[in-house]
This record gives sequence, structure tokens and C-alpha cells, in this order.
Amino acid sequence: MSGGGAARSGAALRLLAALGCVLAAEAQLTGVLDDCLCDIESIDDFNTFKIFPKIQKLQERDYFRYYKVNLKRPCPFWADDGHCSIKDCHVEPCPESKIPVGIKAGSSNKYSKAANHSKELEDCEQANKLGAVNSTLSNQSKEAFIDWARYDDSQDHFCELDDERSPDAQYVDLLLNPERYTGYKGPSAWRVWNSIYEENCFKPRSVYRPLNPLAPSRGGDDGESFYTWLEGLCLEKRVFYKLISGLHASINLHLCANYLLEETWGKPSWGPNVKEFTRRFDPIETKGEGPRRLKNLYFLYLIELRALSKVAPYFERSVVDLYTGNGHEDAESKALLLEIFRDTKSFHMHFDEKSMFAGDKKGAKSLKEEFRLHFKNISRIMDCVGCDKCRLWGKLQTQGLGTALKILFSEKEIQNLPENSPSKGFQLTRQEIVALVNAFGRLSTSIKELQNFKVLLQRTR
Repeated sequence: MSGGGAARSGAALRLLAALGCVLAAEAQLTGVLDDCLCDIESIDDFNTFKIFPKIQKLQERDYFRYYKVNLKRPCPFWADDGHCSIKDCHVEPCPESKIPVGIKAGSSNKYSKAANHSKELEDCEQANKLGAVNSTLSNQSKEAFIDWARYDDSQDHFCELDDERSPDAQYVDLLLNPERYTGYKGPSAWRVWNSIYEENCFKPRSVYRPLNPLAPSRGGDDGESFYTWLEGLCLEKRVFYKLISGLHASINLHLCANYLLEETWGKPSWGPNVKEFTRRFDPIETKGEGPRRLKNLYFLYLIELRALSKVAPYFERSVVDLYTGNGHEDAESKALLLEIFRDTKSFHMHFDEKSMFAGDKKGAKSLKEEFRLHFKNISRIMDCVGCDKCRLWGKLQTQGLGTALKILFSEKEIQNLPENSPSKGFQLTRQEIVALVNAFGRLSTSIKELQNFKVLLQRTR
């Protein structure tokens, strides 16, 4: 075997050890992931046999495959670096004729304060079918919707939502624009993630993340000072960092699993790239950082799984109808969604969100607001991504996580929902619903792809 082949084989074996032993054996050693009561093996089994097949099927339904997004919003933090010119960065918008009539006629359920007070909004709101809600409502229910539309719910949002009425907002068919490696990398991509970590994760500038190329040389530190600092934070701030790290790890896994392997006669071939996976997650090449990031992926999965189990009562009401205009498919989509909710409720190792923001009321409220604003800022940074396809999936997955957080911290409002009419206290827009399901679908896929890479690495032995 050549020196290069031996080196690659050695790296593959090390990574296999990290995944097959560090992740599994470390979970057996401690019995739990940090900051929650769940082991990795239980998540693997639950995802493989309960969640993954169903969430894949649900994402193919019309209600969940069409996502309205504005990819032309300017970056609010720095001058535009210019958009990626690589063809795989391009997003193909969906022609208006392809959008189901019920989705086109629907309302985004999100309006500006100024619009809330206009007569035009009332007329439009009463006339339009609501994207997420049954259109056959009584006049009393319609009045309740109008009343709610005037309610400024911006305090509840963890994300900066796109204005779906903007002429720059377009429907995108997510199935025709899959998340995969586009070739977008370099200073522009680094700038986005560096801004997210350095300015929004409650971190002082004197503390440097492991593998940060901008950090000064620290000798043999290998990130230990960072984790000493992290462990000294309160639970809420540790959770925040783990969510962002888990999202980053999940996105990297998607890119490794759907990589441009070769292009012959203009026909690209996409598939798993073991070498790229090794580069990003090998414990030696990443100085132990890879396995930590993968554990954060599992932690993020738990958070979004918990949100799905908590929001079930919202969708179990007869007033919620996942409306597309195709009655048969709408009924099947809702039945499948409710089946997934039942599965999420059956999981016995949920993250306990009540452990967060549990201090004195004033301090907890202030910390929660800081938490929300930091995450909202991250959602705005997604408008700085130069690759349109990366921006699309970054915005969707960030919004999905933001929606999950909104759900977790709205428990009382969800418990008090009226059965046959909308509620001022808690609402989800169609955009939030689509993002929530697809973001969790991406995490489910990441966990599944991780198992696939274990198999591929075993074949290199």
C-alpha cells in the first residue's frame, strides 16, 4: 500500500474508532449526553425505526415541499461579498403554475404592525384561505383570525421571518433543490460561521474556539481552555452553544453525504465522500473536536424532537388542516404528521426544557430575552451567505430551530389553545410549520447518514 493510502486507511480506522467506540462507549460510560438524560444508542434506534422513514415521506408532501423564501435580502452586517457563481449554488424557483392552489391562496399569517391596522388587511384576511388552517371557518372564527392578525407577536419569534408579500419572495421546491456540497467555501463562508460563533454565542473575545484559524497559537491547548470556559457557563448559554454547534455539524454531514464525486458528460454524480467526512470529523485531524460536534448534533436532535412532542396539541385540533386544495392529500398529510407526533411522545428520554430559565423570574426573563435576541441575530446572518442554495437551507434550518425554541417556551399558551378557533397566545405560520418539519427532517437524515458512514468506514478496514 502506498504511503498516502496507508495514511488514509489509518485516518479511516481512527474515525471508525471515534464513531464506533467514542460515541457508543463514551455514552455507555456516562449513560447520558451532557446536560440531558439520554444516550446516543437510544436516539440511533428511535430515529432509524420510528422517525426517519415517516419524516422522509412527510417532506415529500406538497404542503411541506414548497417553501417561500426571499434570497435577495441584503446582508445587514457587512458589505455584500458577491454571490457564488458556481452553478450548483443556484436555486431554481418554482413557477407559479406548479404551486398548489391552496398554498398560493393562503396567507403567511405574519404581518407588519402598519398593515395590521389597515382595512385592506381585514378584507384580505377574511377572503383568503389560511395556509395552515381550514378555510371552512365560521364568521366568528374569521373574526378571531383578524383580531389575531393585529396582535404583534414579534416578541415570540426567535427568527427574523421573511416578508412573504415581498416581490422578491419566491416559492422553492425543496425536493428539486436539495441540500448538498456546492463548492461554496473560503473567506466568505468562514466569515458567516465566525460571526455566528464569535459574536452571538455569549463568548468573550479572549476565549477562542478550537480549530479557529483566526485564533493565536496556544501551544498544546487543543481547545481545553474553551471547554473549561464553556462548562463554567449557566445551562442556558451552554445549550445555546451546543445548538449552534450541532446545527453546524448537521450541515457539514449533509455536505459530506451528498458530495459531487464526479461529472461525466455534464451529468454529475453525487454521493458520500468518506475523505471529506474524515477531514471534518476525525478525532485526530480535528484534535478531538469532531466527536464533540457530533454529540452536539444528537443534543440538537433531542431539542427539536421535544418541540415536536410539545406542539402536537396545536395540530390535533380540527381547525388545523394543512391546506393545499387537495382534500385527500391534505387528510393523509395530517394523519402522517399526527402519527409522527405520537411517535415523538413515545420517546422516553426527552430533554427537560423546564430546567432552563428556572431562576428568579426577573433574571430568567432577562436571560430568555437575551437568548432569543442572540438567536434572532443568527437568523439575520443567514442573509449574508453568498451561495443561494446554502442560504436557502441555512435560513430554513435556522428558522426550524427558532420555531422549535418558540414552541418549547410557549407551553402554557399551547395547553390553553381553544379547540375550534385560533388563539392569540400561540400561532404558527405556514412558513414556520414547513421549516420546523424540514429542519427536523434534516437532523433525522444526519443521524441516518452518520450510520451510513460507519458502514463505509468499516469497509475500508
